Amino acid sequence: MKKKIAIVVQRYGTEVNGGSELYARLLAEHLIDDYDVEVLTTCALDYITWGNYFPEGMSYVNNVKVRRFHVDKQRDMQQFIKVNEKKMGGLITDQVWIDEQGPYCPSCIEYIEKNRDNYDVFIFVTYLYYLTVMGMGEVSNKAILVPTAHDEPYIYLEKFKKVFTSPRAIVFLTEEEKSFVHNLFMNESILSDVIGAGIDVPELDLSLEINSNLEMGNYLVYAGRIDISKNCPELFNYFIEYKKRNPSNLKLCLMGSEKISIPKHPDIISLGFVSDEDKFRYLAGAKMLVLPSQFESLSFAVLEAMALGVPVVVNEKAEVLKGHCKKSSAGLYYSNYFEFEGCLIFLLSHSDIYKQMSINAKEYVRANYRWDVVIDKYKKIIEYL
Repeated sequence: MKKKIAIVVQRYGTEVNGGSELYARLLAEHLIDDYDVEVLTTCALDYITWGNYFPEGMSYVNNVKVRRFHVDKQRDMQQFIKVNEKKMGGLITDQVWIDEQGPYCPSCIEYIEKNRDNYDVFIFVTYLYYLTVMGMGEVSNKAILVPTAHDEPYIYLEKFKKVFTSPRAIVFLTEEEKSFVHNLFMNESILSDVIGAGIDVPELDLSLEINSNLEMGNYLVYAGRIDISKNCPELFNYFIEYKKRNPSNLKLCLMGSEKISIPKHPDIISLGFVSDEDKFRYLAGAKMLVLPSQFESLSFAVLEAMALGVPVVVNEKAEVLKGHCKKSSAGLYYSNYFEFEGCLIFLLSHSDIYKQMSINAKEYVRANYRWDVVIDKYKKIIEYL
């Protein structure tokens, strides 16, 4: 009989736009050949309000069993901003902040408590949310934490010390994440490994016509949630300034759900949320991928672009993204507008170096981000538990 694995994550589904949620889905889909996998999650689709969208109860997503629980309290972001201010001012407890952060879903925690003996291992994806904070305490003796951690204000809350010191094992996505977490929580005694993720590139028909506004493939691409938290406003400002100073037909193509308004500019094209197939086709046709985020624990977008031989330009403040560039020799990083401009000009005007970076990008992903290697490492940890 296969061992039974529960993967606990705040949102789940092919429609869900988020790095940790995508990681949880791909992990589940690659574990089902060897284990009886069940995802425990909420009915939420949107991370801003946590509004219930999917039906409660059991369903299947790409052959994976998914058990959804109703979110009891939706989040008002204007109210949550005030909650954040109170927390930073020491006026409310960590638990109040966790409840308000959400997704507030006590029924999922009750299920975990009552059914802990029905699962051999619980894998909690992302440290930050209610399900991990409250659920891990019920099953810490059989828990694997995949924290997807980076240096942000919330990780310093007292409540998270227990999250990072109570699981039986921790899976890190990068060496940078491992170093940061160990330095902050002094939890080296817990079994851990840097496992990362696998990158699967589908067979693509690149002869199909893409958006006619993206002239002759002369475009940059951004893939991910279009949000303040991803530093998108800075990207918009930098790109618009670049076009003023460097007139051309270069476009900026955006793929992802829109959480903020996008400037009305003839050279900024927003495609919204696209299918996986279209995402890879637009990535493959781009000159480069640009990721302005300052906080990333892995970045599927960067690795997927590299897997297609597309060089990347990233924010230097994101240590993980900077690490990808340095280890792969397939990307550049910037810390201000003029460095951003310099990165674009350099890549667009040095075809020989660009071609070598494209080769380096594919090799980096092939050597370090294969699902067979990832799953073998997970098996060792699961057997240990």
